Amino acid sequence: MGCETWNERRQQLLQYLQTPFLRESFYIITISLLSLILPLAFLLLARLANGYYILSFTSLPLSSFLPVSFLYTNTNLLHLLVSAISVTSLLRTLMGHFDFTLHSNSKSKTTSKAYICAAWIFLCTFHICVVLGIEGTMASGLWTVDLNVIGKGDSKNLVSRVVLFIGLHETTLHWTRTIVRPVVDDTVFGVVREERWVERAAMAASFGGLWWLGLRNEVEALVVILEVKRELWMRVEMADLVNCWLYYLIATIALVRLIRSLLWIVNLFFCRGLRRSSGSSDGDDDSKV
Repeated sequence: MGCETWNERRQQLLQYLQTPFLRESFYIITISLLSLILPLAFLLLARLANGYYILSFTSLPLSSFLPVSFLYTNTNLLHLLVSAISVTSLLRTLMGHFDFTLHSNSKSKTTSKAYICAAWIFLCTFHICVVLGIEGTMASGLWTVDLNVIGKGDSKNLVSRVVLFIGLHETTLHWTRTIVRPVVDDTVFGVVREERWVERAAMAASFGGLWWLGLRNEVEALVVILEVKRELWMRVEMADLVNCWLYYLIATIALVRLIRSLLWIVNLFFCRGLRRSSGSSDGDDDSKV
């Protein structure tokens, strides 16, 4: 009964999107918005770390409709989901192009139903955790705490921010390709589509906008909080260790990507030089003959 209702709603949605322009626009906007769930999760974790650290020195009341225990539970679940995406992103970066999706038919490029269901569950769970976390922090006042109190002199340099930007972009790209795109492709078109430069540009623009609006300043709290607590001899929580681990995991992804890009450039120029040298040697041999 549930599958029949879902199929009927899907057919109704497809009827509204029969126009190619509307379908393409809806497709690009949906992928761009859903791709921001992962960087928003990093922003939420940084906000929670900042807020809990500041509240440990003050007596600000928490006026939230959600209990504090739920915020801690939601943080643990977010750590699990973000870690899963980050670890698989590191594996993909180390191994090169690796397809984590499962295709039921390699010729038609149709993603298996089991993988689609798993992607739907992962996406919905991730989205609910991020939305409830943001709503809970805003209602409790953690979202409005002055975050410039922490790390005013401990801010990272430009190089570390560039590395973190590249790592987060690579992880967001992996999240979009493995979870978001299979779900949206199956919902809108029913088949797997090739990634186009317009879709990648839209996703990069949305991520760049979020980074410029505040993610670049606040995500550093993932590692700064742990450093400050160690300097002040405060109790280090498990969440602080996980946040620091995620920070350096993202930095590792960026460094691996930079090294692979550098090796690709060196290989390109080296192969081009070999071709020129081999071509010149062949020309000399022909002239001698």
